[in-house]
Amino acid sequence: MLKDDLFIASQYVLPHHWLSRLVGKLAASENTWLKNQLITRFIRQYDVRLDEAQRQHPQDFRSFNDFFTRELLPEARPLDNAADSLLSPADGAVSQIGHIQRGRIFQAKGQEFSLTELLGGSRPRAEDFVGGKFATLYLSPRDYHRVHMPMAGKLREMIYVPGSLFSVNQTTAERVPGLFARNERLVCIFDTEHGPMAMVLVGAMIVAAIETVWAGRITPPTRELKVTDYRDPQPVELDKGEEMGRFCLGSTVVLCFPDGMVDWSKELEAGSPIRMGSRLGSIRALQTEESAPIENTATAIDAEPAVTTDNAEADADAENVSPDNADTRSTTTDDSRSQ
Repeated sequence: MLKDDLFIASQYVLPHHWLSRLVGKLAASENTWLKNQLITRFIRQYDVRLDEAQRQHPQDFRSFNDFFTRELLPEARPLDNAADSLLSPADGAVSQIGHIQRGRIFQAKGQEFSLTELLGGSRPRAEDFVGGKFATLYLSPRDYHRVHMPMAGKLREMIYVPGSLFSVNQTTAERVPGLFARNERLVCIFDTEHGPMAMVLVGAMIVAAIETVWAGRITPPTRELKVTDYRDPQPVELDKGEEMGRFCLGSTVVLCFPDGMVDWSKELEAGSPIRMGSRLGSIRALQTEESAPIENTATAIDAEPAVTTDNAEADADAENVSPDNADTRSTTTDDSRSQ
């Protein structure tokens, strides 16, 4: 318990962004000796499998970042090709999964956060997803760190939201209020054939950068909220299973869908391992007889309290009552899967 207390206390006093920039410089170094040492030790520490990668030796990578965002062999992640399948966008584990209740998302026992704040502080943007479904997916250091499309979609807007860079492991999730809505993040809203989809790439301690396939590395000149509209004149359209972004060092993806659009796979719960391309759930409009619908037990949603774009203050002051939700599936994960 004392160890956890000290860990959480350190999260509040460490210079998150300075430390992340320092680690980022080391990770981007192309010094042969340094990058080989970093890669070799990382593989040993986290038991990374390179047999699935297109390049399988530390010497094959230009830098640690090049290794960390490594591409896999085409056959390493076969896509579930059923018409109604909703794909996992990444390797990792389910952190939490369930319903968005009263405009809030379950984080961990005793903790939750605001949907509106997660999506950048805009109530109109959040309204599509009130009463819908969410999944929080954790990428550990050893995982494949490219993020792919759960279903085909056209990018509507991208929102860069400045914030802190707390670790996102289970200990932090249980004890830092509003964690995923106060960390720096990139919100991507897609329009799909069946409704809108939000994909939120959440930064964390020492995550050096987040990249997308359409805008490259997201490094705003100032740490201010920035909204980019992609509907006109050059829309970005991505197919199901296509890469949409990547993390330079690991973190978390939060998915949000409207009420009635998708059903999560019955066997998934917090702690369940996932692999990119495997079935995360089903698209209701396309469900086959083999994909039995799962009852939606979402309750009525109360109006959200007023929010601001100051994520740290808003979530620290938000009421902190865990929703009574039998379908939000909770357990603990191994803190050694650290970020």
